[in-house]
Amino acid sequence: MGAIAVILVLGGLIFFHELGHFLVARILGIGVKAFALGFGPRLFSFTWGLTEYRLCAVPLGGYVMLAGESPDREEDPAIPKNLLFSARPVWQRMAVVAAGPAANFLLAWGLYWALFASQGQMGLAPVIGQVMPESPAARAGIAPGDTVLSVDGRSIIFWEELTEQVQGSEGRSLVLELKRGRERVTLSVAPEMRPRKNIFGETVSAPMMGIVAAKEIVTVELDGAQSLKLSGKETWRAIRNMVTALIKMIERVIPADSIGGPILIAQLISREAQSGMVELLAITAALSANLGFVNLLPIPVLDGGHLVFFSLEAVLRRPLGLRARAMAIRVGIAMLATLMLFATYNDLRRLLQ
Repeated sequence: MGAIAVILVLGGLIFFHELGHFLVARILGIGVKAFALGFGPRLFSFTWGLTEYRLCAVPLGGYVMLAGESPDREEDPAIPKNLLFSARPVWQRMAVVAAGPAANFLLAWGLYWALFASQGQMGLAPVIGQVMPESPAARAGIAPGDTVLSVDGRSIIFWEELTEQVQGSEGRSLVLELKRGRERVTLSVAPEMRPRKNIFGETVSAPMMGIVAAKEIVTVELDGAQSLKLSGKETWRAIRNMVTALIKMIERVIPADSIGGPILIAQLISREAQSGMVELLAITAALSANLGFVNLLPIPVLDGGHLVFFSLEAVLRRPLGLRARAMAIRVGIAMLATLMLFATYNDLRRLLQ
C-alpha cells in the first residue's frame, strides 16, 4: 500500500505540473509535439493533430514536448512557424512556463478545499489543560478545565486563535471570557515576555500567559465558500513555511543535515497512507504547494530559471545568447545534482542510524 501511494502521489504531482504547461500551451495555440503520462518506454500511444499522446512504462509523472522549445535545434519544416514556442512573444512563453507551478498551487488549493468541505476544520479546542505556577494566568485566576470563549470580544474556536491573540498583544492586558462549568467568567490577563523555542529551535522572546492546551480536538463544519477561503489560506501557509525554511537554511538556523530527499518524502507519504485517506490527501496538498514553490526558484533548468531568462529578454529586448544560456543550464544541472546527492546522503544516513 505504501509503495502504491508513493507512486500515485509523486507521479500525480509531476503529471499535474506538466498538465499545467500543456493546457496553457494549447490555449495559446502553441504546438505540443508530445504529452506523456509516465516516463521510459512507450506502452501505448496515439496521435491527435500535432500531438502524440503517450502512456509510458514508469508511472512517475509525465512530460511535455513543445514545438520549438529549444531555439538551438531545427524543427520539422512541416510545423508552421506560428506554432513554435520560440517564435511566440515573451509573455506567452512566460505564461506556459509559469503554468506548471500554478497548476501545483491550484491542486493544493483543491485538495485542501475537498478536505475542509468533507471533514470540516479540525484543531485543538481552547481548553486549558495546565496553568504554570507564578504565571500571568495563575495570578489572574485562570484554572485548568476553563474554556476560552473570547479574547477582547473576539470569539475563539481553536487554540491557535488564542495563541495568535496572545502573540499579537505585545504584553498589553487582554480580557478573556471563560466558560467554567456552567458559569461564564471574565478575567483580565497581562501576558509577560518570556523566552521560548520556535519551530526552528531558535530562542525568541514572546508574550506568554503560562497555559498549556488540554489536547482536546474540536471540529467545525464549513460550507463550500468557507472551505474555499480556508483552503486558500492553508495553501499560502504551506508556501510561506517553505520560504521561511529556505531563509532559515541560508541563515544556518536549520542545519544542512536536516535537508531531506526522495527517500524522506517517500517515507512521509507511506506513513500518512497508513494513517488514512484524509492524512494522505493532506500531505499530498502540502507537497504540491512545495513542488510549485521549488520550481519557481531562480535556478536554471527549473521553471523559475526559465522565467529569469525570459524576464531578461523582455528587459534587454533580445534573447539571452545561446552560449550564456547553455552555461547557465549546466550550472543549474550541477547545482541540482549536488543538492539531490546531498539530500539522498542525509536520507541514507538517517536510515542507518
